[in-house]
Order: sequence, then structure tokens, then C-alpha cells
Amino acid sequence: MNYENSDTRKPGPKRKLTKFHEFLLTLLRLRLAVPAFVISDLFGVSETRVSQIVYTWINYMFEVFRPQLKWPTLQNIRKHMPSSFKRTFPRTRVIIDCTEIFIQKPRTPTAQSQTYSHYKGHNTFKSLVGVTPTGAFSFVSELWGGNVSDRYITANGGFLDLVSAGDEVMADRGFIIRDYLLERKAKLIIPPFTHKCRWGKGKRLNASEIQRTRQIAKLRIHVERAIQRLKAYKLLSGILPIILKPIASQILVVAAFLCNLSKPLVKN
Repeated sequence: MNYENSDTRKPGPKRKLTKFHEFLLTLLRLRLAVPAFVISDLFGVSETRVSQIVYTWINYMFEVFRPQLKWPTLQNIRKHMPSSFKRTFPRTRVIIDCTEIFIQKPRTPTAQSQTYSHYKGHNTFKSLVGVTPTGAFSFVSELWGGNVSDRYITANGGFLDLVSAGDEVMADRGFIIRDYLLERKAKLIIPPFTHKCRWGKGKRLNASEIQRTRQIAKLRIHVERAIQRLKAYKLLSGILPIILKPIASQILVVAAFLCNLSKPLVKN
């Protein structure tokens, strides 16, 4: 066989779309959740080809963007610390919360039970996310089944490996992780728990606890705002097709990076 004269082009059918159009196609799927059959009609390719392009580009963007979702140094955190944090919780390193993504109901009973979220009343994937005081994503865990607790994901999702001595981690009352942070000489900032009244029935907070709750809520809302920005990518706010399960974690990371390209949520 004469190798010099052989065709060295890539095997398979000739590419119908330019790389730019493939990238645009992927963003349409991610941002607007445009159905595959609509994209197929718009770009003049088959639905199978649409799926192939989305898979390829999501995986490629994940490899490029993942290293850019960096855990900021303490110096950078302090340099860009908003004044609202400086007044009350100046040592805050990260604000954490879990977010859930609705998914198409799996076929097998085992997968159904592993992904069923009693909180949402639906099959979901769950991820732990962390944002800096300015509202940028600094940590995004892999996706777990919706029945996994926030504490378990925090302990096993790689977050604790980033926490350093002296860090303050802000969260809501559901994060029972004080023991994990104490092992790393870090501090958990959560709203105070109510306690029994000295008189009568019921539970209450005293005046100082109410003030602290308000201070934390005013700052912790920024992680919720960041998650809202993340869910603006409609593929994450609707019901994720089960066919996209293999790249669901990659989709979340890509969307988080694209969110970080927007203006900071919290201004000085």
C-alpha cells in the first residue's frame, strides 16, 4: 500500500459545521436548553450528531475550565473582601450551600432510590458549591444522588481538603459540620439555634442571637444568588435528560466557570 498517497483526513463523515458553529450549538443547548430536535433542524444535522457535538464540547470545555475554578489564596480573599463582610465576618473564606438538579427518573429501582430527594420530592443530583465573599464560584463538587446528606457530601466531596487553619466557613443551620472544621482548626459560621424558653412552651432567640442571625442571613444570601445565576443555564434548571447523566458533573462545572465571567455579585 502506498502510504504517501493515502488519505490522511479524519475518518468518518465530513464535518458539516465549523468549530465556531459547534461551540454555538453547545451553548444554545446549555444556556437555553433548546431541544436536540430543534437544534438539529436549525443547524441541518442529525439529532445523533447534535448529541455527539454536545458531549465532545462539554468534555473539552470541562478540561479547559476546571483548572480555572481555583480556590483563592487568603491574600486574594482579603484583598477583595467586600466592606459588608469586613464589618462583621472579616475572616470568611467561603460561603457554602448545596444545590439540586432535577433529573429524568432513572429506570432501575436502585438508581431511583439513590437519586430521590425527599426535600425536593423528585429525583435529583446534588452538588456542594462554595463561593467567595464577592460571589464567585471557588468550589464545585461532583454530583451525588439526591438522597445523600449535605454533611456526607461535605466530608467526601473534596471540600475539606481545601480548608486551612483559621478559615471561617459560612453556611446555614443544615450543615452539621463543626466537628470536621474543628479538626482543621477552622470555624463554622451558622445562624444560632433556638433554645427552650425559661417560661412557658416553645423556643426562642435572645436579642443578640436575632441580630447575629440577621447579619449571617444578609451575607449568606450571596451563595443563593450565585446558585440562581447558575440556574440561569436552563439545562440545569429544568429536568436533565437521563442521556446527559455521564456529563452532568462536567455541565455543572462549565456553567459555574461561565458564571464567573460575569460581574461580581457583591461590590465593595
